[in-house]
Formats: sequence, C-alpha cells, structure tokens
Amino acid sequence: MSVLGQLFFMKLNSQYFFRLLPCFAVLVVLQACNGSGGSQQQNQGGGRGGQRGGRGEAVQVRTATPQRIAIQRVVDLSGSLVSPDQVRVSSEVDGTVATVDAELGQEVRAGEILIQLDTRELQLAVERAESALRQTEAQLGIDSSRPGVLPPDEQVASVRTAMANREDARVKLAQTKELVSKGLAARADLDTNETRLKVAEAAVQFALENVLSLKASLQDRRASYELAKKKVADASIRAPSSGTISERLVQKGEFIRANTQVATIVQLNPLRLQTAVQEKFANVIRRNLLVQFRVEPFPDDLFEGRVSNISPTVSQQTRTFAVEILVANPTGKLKPGFFAKGTILTQRDENVLAVPQEAVSTLAGVSSVFVIENGTVRQQNVTLGTQEGNFLEIMDGLNGNETLAASSLNEIATGKQVTVGDSTAPPAGRTEQASDGVSPVPQTPDRQPNGARRGFGGND
Repeated sequence: MSVLGQLFFMKLNSQYFFRLLPCFAVLVVLQACNGSGGSQQQNQGGGRGGQRGGRGEAVQVRTATPQRIAIQRVVDLSGSLVSPDQVRVSSEVDGTVATVDAELGQEVRAGEILIQLDTRELQLAVERAESALRQTEAQLGIDSSRPGVLPPDEQVASVRTAMANREDARVKLAQTKELVSKGLAARADLDTNETRLKVAEAAVQFALENVLSLKASLQDRRASYELAKKKVADASIRAPSSGTISERLVQKGEFIRANTQVATIVQLNPLRLQTAVQEKFANVIRRNLLVQFRVEPFPDDLFEGRVSNISPTVSQQTRTFAVEILVANPTGKLKPGFFAKGTILTQRDENVLAVPQEAVSTLAGVSSVFVIENGTVRQQNVTLGTQEGNFLEIMDGLNGNETLAASSLNEIATGKQVTVGDSTAPPAGRTEQASDGVSPVPQTPDRQPNGARRGFGGND
C-alpha cells in the first residue's frame, strides 16, 4: 500500500474511533454489571445450598420413630341447648288478677298456684246453678240424702196424681154404666164419664213425658253446676308441671280473657342438645353414644351427654340429619339457649400408625416427613389423619419402621447429610394413656395444628 493510502485509512479510522468510543464505554459498564450479578447469584445459590439441599457440612438433627397408638374417632358438633318440656300456662276463665305468686327464675312444683283470679262473680254463678239444680231435683222427688238416686217414674208426685185421677175416672165410668143398664142414669152421664177417663189417661201420659223431660233437664243442671264449680277452681291458675318460671306476662289488677298466656315454665334437668350431623357420618352415629361439649359461659368445664334421638331423614337443603342429645343438668349450670360445641365419640381404633408432631412439615397444604437412611435425608409426602395429643395419625406414606428427623426441618432436604443427636422418644405412658378412658374434647375442636382436623376420618 502507498504512503498516501496509509494516511487515508489512518484518518478514516480515527474518525470512526471517536464516533464509536461512547458505545465501547456502555459495553464495558454492562459487562461489569453482569459480572457482579453473576457473582451475587452464585453467592446466593451457595447460601441456599448450605441451608436446604447443600452437599456441604452435615446438619445435626434429633430423630423420632413412628408409634402405634390408640385414637378416639369423633364427629364434631355444634348446636343449642333446649328444654325438653316447655309449657305455656294460660288462663281458662275471664277474670281480674288478684294475686301473683310466680316470679322469674322461681322453681315451682306441679299443682302449685301461680296466678289467682278474683272469684266473686264466679261464685255467684255457682250459687245460681246450684239453685236451679235443687229445683229440678225437688220436682223429681229426689232424696237430698241420696242425690244420685233417681226414683221410678211412677213414684214422681205429678205422675201419681195423674194416675189417681185416671183410676177415679175408671171407677165412675163403671158405676155409670151399671146405672144406665138399670135405667137409673141418663145416657149423657155415661158419655161424660167416658170422656173424663180419656182425659185422665192423657194426663197420665203427659205426666210421664214431663218426668222424662225433668230427668234430661236434671243432667243439664248438674253439668251447669259442675262447670260453674270448675270455673271457680280454674280461677286458681296452677303449674301443670314442675320446672322454673322463664316468663311471667301478667300483673296484679289486670283483667285477662280466657286463653291468655300468663307464664312459661321450662324444665332444666335434663336438657336436650339439638344439632345436625353431616350425612357422611350416618353409618357411625347411633343411640347412647357419649358426647362431650363446652359452652362459652364455662369454657373450662367439660359437659357430657348421650345421643338419645336420631332423625330418620336427611335434609336435602343442608345434607344433614337432626340429632338430639340428652344432657343431665342437676346443678342447673346449663341453661336453655346456650350454644354448645363439642364432639360425638364414635369409636376407638387401636394400633394406629402415628408420628410426633415435630417430625411433620406442612407447606402449602402438603405434609411431609424426612426419612433418614444411612445418614442421608429423603423427603417423603404423607397423608395426615386425626391428631391425638402430640401425635399425628399417618394414613399413607410410611411403613412404620422408618427413622425420621424431628428437628432442624427447615435446614434439610432430600440428599442432605445429617448427624443424629438425641432421639425424641414418645412421652412416658403415651400409648397406654391413649388406650385408657376417653380423650377430652379440646377447647377449640374445629382445627388442630398442622391442618389436622379432629374428626372422624381425619382430613375431610
């Protein structure tokens, strides 16, 4: 190349060099950023690897082994306490309230007077009915010493008088016939005596019919008299059954009509707990099952009852069936209307595979354990069932002879090397304790730790 050509290219390169200089600067900055970012990611990746899944230093963990325990199967319930016998007491007669002996919360016995009405007008009605009854009895000739004995119809005075008149008419007719046959009496006298006999016979018939009417009237007068006396007795409004006054609706001096409610009586012992159970538990709910529950006013007290009544039908709207539980309440602590939450103890399963709660890790609804094999961790998903104390039932995922990590679960993952420290043994007597008696109902039976639901069937 000539000297002139070399000078031309040198000039041309110097122009492009100065034009491309800013681009070179930008490229250098980007390269520096990429280098630092890669280093940071490498450091972060190394840090995470050290925490979960790293192949570096081994993590020391405690171990635990699956246990065979007894688990009480339960069905959760919630409902309201009601009185099995609630009576609305009403007045049977009109009247003015004279006295009130019923107070709110007062315990009463069957037959005890709650409200007393004024009886003056009712007593006068009794006297009037009695007078009419005595008049009818006198017309029938009833002996006052034997008021229930009715005399024969022929013994009634009016009938005896009519029969006497008929007999007299017969005698006179016979005498007149004899005189007429001898020519000593006129034919007109014979006709007159025959007519008298017919009138006498009709009088006898009328007297007998009148006696029958009086006897029918006697029944009516007696019923009116008894009804008047009953109204006097009904003026004393009594408790139809034993219980406690939950409501009083009248005041002294108030005029009330018949069928007016005056008070409400409820029975407090026993009570009934009304609840509804999902249809999927229909095969395990039966009569006489033990029920344990709590109420908000006494959160530390555990109350018990027994299943007494089970509905034979399932509601198509809620897919539940009604259950009633009989609850003894001798101390009166429980009150109708309390809201109760608890469980129905259905059956107790023995030899159930379970692991300590601290050996289970739950993330995003998936539960797993870390199985240690030859110093290396393997993460294993499991299906949880019911929680019993500090143990969680394992429904699927373990055979029962594995060794599990029970600590530092957030520092290990599959393939991580671990060293075994102290083993986590089950609490002393845990298995035996689970087999004896009935497990108490937790204060919050809806949910247990690690998402395990305390109910029949585990995770529903």
